[in-house]
Amino acid sequence: MSEQAFEMRDVEPGDVDAVLAVIRAAFGAGGSTHGDQVALLWAEVRQGAHLLAERVAVVEGEVVGHVGVSHCWLDARRELVSLAMLSPLSTRPGWERRGIGTALVAAAIEAARSSGRPALVLEGSTMFYGARGFAPAVAHGIEPPSVRVPAPALQVVPFRLEDWMTGRIVYPDVWWRHDCAGLRDPDLAAVEEALGLA
Repeated sequence: MSEQAFEMRDVEPGDVDAVLAVIRAAFGAGGSTHGDQVALLWAEVRQGAHLLAERVAVVEGEVVGHVGVSHCWLDARRELVSLAMLSPLSTRPGWERRGIGTALVAAAIEAARSSGRPALVLEGSTMFYGARGFAPAVAHGIEPPSVRVPAPALQVVPFRLEDWMTGRIVYPDVWWRHDCAGLRDPDLAAVEEALGLA
């Protein structure tokens, strides 16, 4: 596939099916059924009150990448704090390593900053997201929402975090109903081994 420039823009109503197809393809690599699971989750998130922003990368009218930013909470001792969460980030197979993921992450960070939330969190690769502005959440006193999220995998971009804003991340119910918080074994064991936690 030749190198082509991509356009970044907000999701439009006519993009919904293409967005869900990109999510299915990106998370369903290798024959995994996880792509369907994440696409069903995102279809529900985008219809509810938790959606904050969506951006797509488009090449010649084709959606080749997508990022979603939605609502979560930080269960701090003083009060619940509304945060932003980046998930999912998807690039259509065959379009990786062209800067699309990096551009989508930057768009998500800007959308979260503009939302007025004090931080953006995510579960993901420390190497990929660490090189794109994220830091370990544990360094800010922020704990994962589940024991199925290795502590290093929970990452944050702090915007206006105050010292008292520490505690556990709380996902909206939709993430639990679709079993999309953290990883189940054997995937969890493989990640823990790669992180040197096993």
